[in-house]
Amino acid sequence: MGFLDSLKAKLAPAKDKVSHFAQQHEGQIEHGLNKAAKAVDSKTKGKYSSRIESGTGKAKHALDRIAHMDGGHGGTGGPGTGTTPPPPPPAV
Repeated sequence: MGFLDSLKAKLAPAKDKVSHFAQQHEGQIEHGLNKAAKAVDSKTKGKYSSRIESGTGKAKHALDRIAHMDGGHGGTGGPGTGTTPPPPPPAV
């Protein structure tokens, strides 16, 4: 077994725990992302609104991917997962 295989095997339980945590607290995490985005937008007086919205959308998409991981399938909704991937967030 190579180094990377060994590392992947050791990190698998942590990956599952993170996915489970994200599933349980997805709403709270999204609320925190929205609150942080609003605070930053307020402090910058809207100067970076489009970038903040873009970053928030990417973070929410990543959260969704993490929260809906399926065992060893990477959460992409690919073959064998029995689900379809969620649609991408709307472009800003």
